[in-house]
Amino acid sequence: MSEARAVARAIDALRRGWPVAIDSVVSVLAIEAADDGRLADFGGAGDVLLSSSRAATLKLANQADAATPDKPVRVAAEPWLDLPAARALADPALDLAYPLKGPYRSIACGHETAAKAALELAIHAGYLPAFFIRDGVVEGAEAVTSEGISNWDAPERLQLVTRAKLPIAAHEGAEIVAFRSPEAAGEHVAILIGQPNGHPPLVRLHSECLTGDVFASLKCDCGPQLEAALAKIADHGWGILLYLRQEGRGIGLINKLRAYALQDQGFDTVDANTRLGFPVDARNFGTAARMLQLLGQDRIRLLTNNPNKVAGIEAAGVTVIERVEHKLPSNPHNHHYLETKRDRTGHRL
Repeated sequence: MSEARAVARAIDALRRGWPVAIDSVVSVLAIEAADDGRLADFGGAGDVLLSSSRAATLKLANQADAATPDKPVRVAAEPWLDLPAARALADPALDLAYPLKGPYRSIACGHETAAKAALELAIHAGYLPAFFIRDGVVEGAEAVTSEGISNWDAPERLQLVTRAKLPIAAHEGAEIVAFRSPEAAGEHVAILIGQPNGHPPLVRLHSECLTGDVFASLKCDCGPQLEAALAKIADHGWGILLYLRQEGRGIGLINKLRAYALQDQGFDTVDANTRLGFPVDARNFGTAARMLQLLGQDRIRLLTNNPNKVAGIEAAGVTVIERVEHKLPSNPHNHHYLETKRDRTGHRL
């Protein structure tokens, strides 16, 4: 079986609440997908695997085995660490509602590469990075390698599939182009406005935002940014908008909504992501670069306030000859969100 196919099967298993064996050295069961029957088949509640950021929230960072940033943390099993207690450990949105028992004790993680791969697999599946973990291979576990997980969303496997005319409000002569990879379920699309004119196109990378793009959420600026970007590209005469299926900066819709719940408790968007156990930004800008290359564009003007997008797409082989600002007014609901982007993630607003 190919590594990519093995990862696809592992993601499916994780979502179904089945165990996954990584590198044949550890087996994991996603806490949020577990129930009493699945947990019994796994051998019962054992140690818990968490991200270092979640462990820090739980005040474990002063313990030697949890003190290294970005290192997976293993919490020792206790008689009272049952499924409800593990769910409370996994989901910080429950911190106020479910009194944590504790004290928790971190222990040597062991098989760190496989453990880190498990946390990465959770991001691919859209699940919280929190697992029951056992050494060895549990019966019935889906086998996968850590190397396969790290290569799962390799942009070079992305393919241009089809294209069609798509009249839109910003430009009636627009064209839509669809891309997908052989393994991943999500498709990415590009909106082409105008015709190549010998100059680098004006390009906008827009990450999917259901709440902002469809429901006109006021918590973010995604919807207005999308509309304004299409209008700017049309005014420019030639350009491309890449619509990337990387909801919530790559953590998925459900986890983004969990982050929203934490924001309701007073945390900003950066702290909400890290409390959930995710990176501040889990997007893969290599995907955008591959889309541009498949469209025959390797020199662009990039419409963005985010220097990380410039760095990410250039690292993947596309030259950004100019960064073009993309400023929009704030509203009372997203003012703090925009300040956080400026002050904590380097956006030049």
